[in-house]
Amino acid sequence: QVQLVESGGGLVQPGGSLRLSCAASGFTFSIYRMSWYRQAPGKERDLVATISSLGTVTNYADSAKGRFTISRDNAKNTVYLQMNSLKPEDTAVYYCYVARNNNDYWGQGTQVTVSS
Repeated sequence: QVQLVESGGGLVQPGGSLRLSCAASGFTFSIYRMSWYRQAPGKERDLVATISSLGTVTNYADSAKGRFTISRDNAKNTVYLQMNSLKPEDTAVYYCYVARNNNDYWGQGTQVTVSS
């Protein structure tokens, strides 16, 4: 079965950096587009970034452009989100996502808290 396991979240000061990882299993990772979403308390879950199957095309939410970088390693079945210049408003639970065979799959999420 499809499994997505995020890691790398934590508490960081404003201006700091974190790298999130999402380890995927149970499907042919290298042929699927992967995405990162986030959900802040009391808010909807929003798309942060998307990467194509081969990693050649990436897209970012306006809030992430210039600060976040999505990447993937198809040999390791892992997608990453490098987050720099973090702001308090980046505080959220970050989720890995894949759409496969008309089904949506989510990881359990990893908490990112940006605070001094």
